[in-house]
Amino acid sequence: MELEGTVKIIEETKTYGNNGFRKRQLVIITAQETEYPQVISVDFVQDKVDLLDKYVEGEGVKVHINIGGREWVNPQGETKYFNTITGWRIESLSPAPQTAEKPKNDFPNEPESPPADLKEEDHDDLPF
Repeated sequence: MELEGTVKIIEETKTYGNNGFRKRQLVIITAQETEYPQVISVDFVQDKVDLLDKYVEGEGVKVHINIGGREWVNPQGETKYFNTITGWRIESLSPAPQTAEKPKNDFPNEPESPPADLKEEDHDDLPF
């Protein structure tokens, strides 16, 4: 599945336990143009946490996600259900910034004019 929205928060990476489990949370706002925009938290785990390094708050993104769920029975015997949204890929929706500098043109559009002091008889003075 995919979600599109604007980055609201990118949290710092957190490491848990002795095994070094890493987790980083991304919060995006979807459907901003509607009356009820949705604020959605997406977890990136292990090696995927580094994918968030090049993104900034306010940037438009498309996040590829997996949705998971689990059941838990508390000590009182009540069953609770939890959902998780895990990101595995992220893409920028913002266009690439364009440079103001014109690309260098190695070939001019107009041919250079010959020097004014060139004589017709001078063209054949090559030694070979």
